[in-house]
Amino acid sequence: MTSTNYINADYGIWSWLLTKDHKRIAILYLVSITAMFLLGGLFALMIRLELLTPAGDLVSADTYNKLFTMHGIVMVFFFLIPSIPAVLGNFLIPMMIGARDLAFPRLNLASWYLFVVGALFALYAIFTGGVDTGWTFYTPYSTAAAHTNVIPAALGIFINGFSSILTGLNFIVTIHRMRAPGLTWFRLPLFVWAHYATSIIFILGTPVIAITILLVAVERAFHFGIFDPTLGGDPVLFQHLFWFYSHPAVYIMILPSMGIVSELITCFSRKVIFGYGFVAVSSMAIAVLGFLVWGHHLFLSGQSVYASLIFSVLSFLVAIPSAVKVFNWTATLYRGSIEFAAPMIYALGFIGLFTIGGLTGLFLATLGFDVHVHDTYFVVAHFHYIMVGGAIMGYLGGIHYWWPKISGRMYPEWPARIGAATIFVGFNLTFFPQFLAGYLGMPRRYHMYPPEFQVLNVMSTAGATILGVGYLLPLTYLLWSLRYGKVAPDNPWRATGLEWQTPSPPPTENFATTPVVTEGAYAYSDMHEAEFI
Repeated sequence: MTSTNYINADYGIWSWLLTKDHKRIAILYLVSITAMFLLGGLFALMIRLELLTPAGDLVSADTYNKLFTMHGIVMVFFFLIPSIPAVLGNFLIPMMIGARDLAFPRLNLASWYLFVVGALFALYAIFTGGVDTGWTFYTPYSTAAAHTNVIPAALGIFINGFSSILTGLNFIVTIHRMRAPGLTWFRLPLFVWAHYATSIIFILGTPVIAITILLVAVERAFHFGIFDPTLGGDPVLFQHLFWFYSHPAVYIMILPSMGIVSELITCFSRKVIFGYGFVAVSSMAIAVLGFLVWGHHLFLSGQSVYASLIFSVLSFLVAIPSAVKVFNWTATLYRGSIEFAAPMIYALGFIGLFTIGGLTGLFLATLGFDVHVHDTYFVVAHFHYIMVGGAIMGYLGGIHYWWPKISGRMYPEWPARIGAATIFVGFNLTFFPQFLAGYLGMPRRYHMYPPEFQVLNVMSTAGATILGVGYLLPLTYLLWSLRYGKVAPDNPWRATGLEWQTPSPPPTENFATTPVVTEGAYAYSDMHEAEFI
């Protein structure tokens, strides 16, 4: 470990709370986002315990409504959306492009404070009575009927939206203006490409949801006729505005994970990634097409058959760039020198879970099938395979891969492999039975259910328990490694990339001198391997 690095360069709580170092801000995000993840996970566990029996005898129906609403709000807005960009993107993007920091360090710190203020509003709503509208805030229930803390929760999401917008703006300007000499666009790591595409969605989509949620609060407080039909409003307008952002938001969660998986696959296969250009461009294609498919959430809202047909076709189109990535990762693995280290197990788990989630998304894009399974557990299983299975496997894979660089310490390998396998098994046991329950007709958001669905729900709850243990394992051994882990070398994985050319942990300025890039990303070759012999 170097004598002076970003961790020990300065001491005291104020040196962290007032820092402008992108790496320290990433650590602040890591701590606060992990706290929100644990809170959201606690709500999930209570939901699964409630559904263990058909009678709904653990909590009341009102409490159950609040549990799944608060689980959704916390997980979607305060964990899944910010997790990878705010933590790994903040820490890595400047180093990956050879810069000393992000373009606007003060704005970066302000983004974290906005996240914290937004989270405090949400926590206030949760601990002073909760919210029961569902995380989608569907009107007119959220504006007129719900008797819970809708306005504080809405304000929390509104404020948190500015954090996302500013982070996206910072990334885009940094990538455009601060690349090292020789680092052309098509030499950029695919992790950076993925965050560039994600940032575009942040900037173009987040204002829409922020204004929409604010309008809900305004209508609820002042009874304007925006969405409530009894006041002259249109509830379907809310759904259009909400899903215009919230479907691209799925790609905010999954695109950064795809960027991580691209880094892991090429490193632990010791091969140049197959079809680099196609993988990079497919990230941009997903970002663009993601804005055109919101209408497939409204097949049963009364929109015309022709509109539904167009949205169905567009939804199928967005599968093409996603499939391009999976095919290119598979081709990279072919005849590669594969090492099954913990990050690689997470990457392979991501491909499996994302493929299942993506394919079932095609089912839901099909008009007739969507009518059959609309608002059933089939939908719950589908979006958890994408948003939870895919996004979190990528996030944890990235945390493990760059942990030596972040902390300067190595974690124990075998517990890490066992943790990855436990999460994969627990996740599938939790959510695959929900495909069956949904297909057989079990509706979502119900407090009680017919006894014939109990076997599937018991399997789901057992899986959730295993999944919870799986999530606690990395938390345990990563914290352990901070004190007892072996000191990490600068490049423990023999990876390419500028971030591996700095000490572990990196110094405050990242690089002693500005690096010059002379070759493309992922230049794995016999010569590269010989350097580590």
